[in-house]
Amino acid sequence: MGTPDFAVESLKILVENNYNIVGVITAPDKPSGRGQKINQSAVKKYADANGLKTLQPTNLKAEEFLTELKTLNANLQIVVAFRMLPEVVWNMPTLGTFNLHASLLPQYRGAAPINWAIINGEKETGVSTFFLQHKIDTGDIIAQEKVNIEENETAGELHDKLMDIGSNLVLKTVQDIENEKIASQPQNENQELKEAFKIFKPFCKIDWNKSIDEIHNHIRGLSPYPTAFTEFKNKETGEIVSCKIFKTEIIREEHNYEKRDLIISKKELKVAVKVGFINILELQIAGKKRMELTDLLNGFDFSNFTLN
Repeated sequence: MGTPDFAVESLKILVENNYNIVGVITAPDKPSGRGQKINQSAVKKYADANGLKTLQPTNLKAEEFLTELKTLNANLQIVVAFRMLPEVVWNMPTLGTFNLHASLLPQYRGAAPINWAIINGEKETGVSTFFLQHKIDTGDIIAQEKVNIEENETAGELHDKLMDIGSNLVLKTVQDIENEKIASQPQNENQELKEAFKIFKPFCKIDWNKSIDEIHNHIRGLSPYPTAFTEFKNKETGEIVSCKIFKTEIIREEHNYEKRDLIISKKELKVAVKVGFINILELQIAGKKRMELTDLLNGFDFSNFTLN
């Protein structure tokens, strides 16, 4: 049971290891883009390409879906980046239902664990497999794998790393369940827990008054999606230009600039912050494509702009 690319790798590794996938549950096809072209989930595309039976329910409690799910007679269900399941679904297989979550549970329960680990400046994170129970992301832990978070690593880069490590953990979990080798443990609630709330657009706007590390972590934690953004104001016309920022680096040095001052050259665009500068490396001006800064500076002049 899964929808995006993150889920495909786990399905793929099970197929390649000759497990009998009796069914794949994924999101319904939906129209998207300007032409409202029907778009299939990444999992649906992979399942179709490999001749796997797919179910695409809109209602997970619908009698028709539950009947069809039961006829598959699965002895184990695996959930990777899907949606919350009702008990009647997760309690159906004889061996239960387990989930792959992109954090070291119980930390970062919720919709955006990869983003929040970076936004909060964590040095490590990981993946967890756990058995589903009533409250989301709270079931008994089966297995975990830790990974380091690099200083400039983006959410997209960490996503791909965890996708690969997670798929291997899914395979190991299935093998251990098959061989009756698991010893699942309740999650340790006796600690301060950090949540991974869903991220909405207002949160994505960069606050240049924050510390240099907070700004940098905010930008890389939202890159490439949903993407941090800022606004530039034309000093002459008053025009406001929105700009997504994908990649930055920290320059720590003393300076006499005011916070939020722009430092512009033929090859650089820096924002002055406390104890240094945020050097912008990759961005997207509204209405234009995503570009490296040096390419953008060939056709866009920031000299008349300030931060809004």
